[in-house]
Amino acid sequence: QVQLAESGGGLVQAGRSLRLSCAASGNIFSINAMGWYRQAPGKQRELVATITPGGTTDYADSVKGRFTISRDNAKDTVYLQMNSLKPEDTAVYYCNAVHALGYRFWGQGTQVTVSS
Repeated sequence: QVQLAESGGGLVQAGRSLRLSCAASGNIFSINAMGWYRQAPGKQRELVATITPGGTTDYADSVKGRFTISRDNAKDTVYLQMNSLKPEDTAVYYCNAVHALGYRFWGQGTQVTVSS
């Protein structure tokens, strides 16, 4: 089992920044890629960004150039730096970890609200 604990959400004005953190614990040696997803009210959960153990990253088109995903392997933590936030970035953000056998683990989610 893998446990994921997110932190760093909150209410900010458009144009400001936030950094989300996701601390992993448990059988972390079996984790491959980690990432962030988000779900806005009335919408499906969508991919925001992913990062592999080697540091290869991928982003949704809507956040490219504004968001940066990174990981600190020594701390078993993944970060999402969000700059130039827009009201449409408002959502619950979920941390995700993919097990080597393909299982997915999710955090409890953290609310990000961007006011215009």
